[in-house]
Amino acid sequence: MAVHLTSLWAPILLSAVFVFIMSSIIHMALGYHAGDYSKLPAEEDAMAALRKLGIPPGDYFIPKASSAKDMKNPEFVKKLELGPVGSLTILPPGGFAMGKRLVWWFVYSVVVGLFAACLAATVHPAGTPYKVVFHTVALVAFAGYALALWQSPIWKSTKVSTTVKMTFDGLLYALLTAGTFGWLWPK
Repeated sequence: MAVHLTSLWAPILLSAVFVFIMSSIIHMALGYHAGDYSKLPAEEDAMAALRKLGIPPGDYFIPKASSAKDMKNPEFVKKLELGPVGSLTILPPGGFAMGKRLVWWFVYSVVVGLFAACLAATVHPAGTPYKVVFHTVALVAFAGYALALWQSPIWKSTKVSTTVKMTFDGLLYALLTAGTFGWLWPK
């Protein structure tokens, strides 16, 4: 008999709490993400120049062609050759709004747990052994926490080393999620 999703709220929420705690340890105590982003050379000059432009918050690509046809335009090709070429995210001024981001990170962890629960509840009845539940949930949670990260080095040329570290984090989060589900799976 399939497990009803409502009987899985404890592992969904508790796994999100465990992931939240683990991510806090990773980012505040372990420090292996400290070198993920480099400081921009002449940071003050660059910030002053960008500030004068009044760029609204958002994601930007420079240079940006207006169409596929425009990408072949000699003027655009020259811009590419001269550089710089890159992507840029502008956040609102005044800080990083960490509280809001932490709330959204917790909500995201709940959503990953919910998707893992939906699949596991569909394929495993009550009383399924820990190892079997663990395996299923770990695969779904790993997909939720890590696989999409690899789009960044492919499309934005972000550092592969950063993505490898974030994928490792995703593996830890997936293992915590899977362990929680295996432990609290209905008997």
